[in-house]
Amino acid sequence: MNIKRPEQPETITSTSNAEVKMLRALHERKYRRQTGLFLAEGMRHCTEALSVGFSPMRLVYAAGRETDRGMSALIAACKAAGGRVLPVTPNLLSRISGKDNPQTVISAFPVRYQELSQIMPEGIWVALDRVRDPGNLGTIMRTADAVGAKGIILIDECTDAYSVEAVRASMGAVFNVDIIQTSSADFMRWAEGWKGEIVGTALPASKDYRTVAWQQPLILLMGNEQAGLSDTLSQQCTQLVRLPMLGRSDSLNLAVATGICLYEAIR
Repeated sequence: MNIKRPEQPETITSTSNAEVKMLRALHERKYRRQTGLFLAEGMRHCTEALSVGFSPMRLVYAAGRETDRGMSALIAACKAAGGRVLPVTPNLLSRISGKDNPQTVISAFPVRYQELSQIMPEGIWVALDRVRDPGNLGTIMRTADAVGAKGIILIDECTDAYSVEAVRASMGAVFNVDIIQTSSADFMRWAEGWKGEIVGTALPASKDYRTVAWQQPLILLMGNEQAGLSDTLSQQCTQLVRLPMLGRSDSLNLAVATGICLYEAIR
């Protein structure tokens, strides 16, 4: 008896294909805003997304890799969500990825932002004031996920948490932490009712970070890479701490400093 195999979609080979152009455009923030979609590359990231309730709206993979481990589940989830499954040539996969050696699967997922009003006064949150480097933001998301923090609050003009660079640096954590965008004015109004600690980092602070009682619920408030924490946000903190600088360097990388504070908070 001949068993009929499921019909596979036709392989896309043209760079002028509308879907390929749309996916490539998701490298730019304005198109992520227009479409409400962002890119995640690699089987690990895509299956992590699936496990926490993100379904791909576009699934791009190297033609002929339909039987790869985990691919059938991604294909099924994409179709169930009303998305499109797109087998492509290696050249197009590289074009969409932006890398010479892309992984075999790239997905476009819906962007998800939460609201300040949805935050419950529990656990740890990381608030970032005008963070500009997507690598720093992705690393902070990854570290926040590692310590079991609830999420990230992005204040004022921050880099996009759903940029390709930030998603890559997060190693899948972008799917596991809540992300909130807000203004400093809205954050300060909301923070007045926060029933917990707000610990900020600042060079003129008088307390060594190791001497502080890191009590939850907690918001760890970190400043911009160059300018640090703004004066207005510093005034919102219940405690200001510093990390000792014993050598000639007068500051730490933002993601490193955030990681040190987060692990001290859970110690």
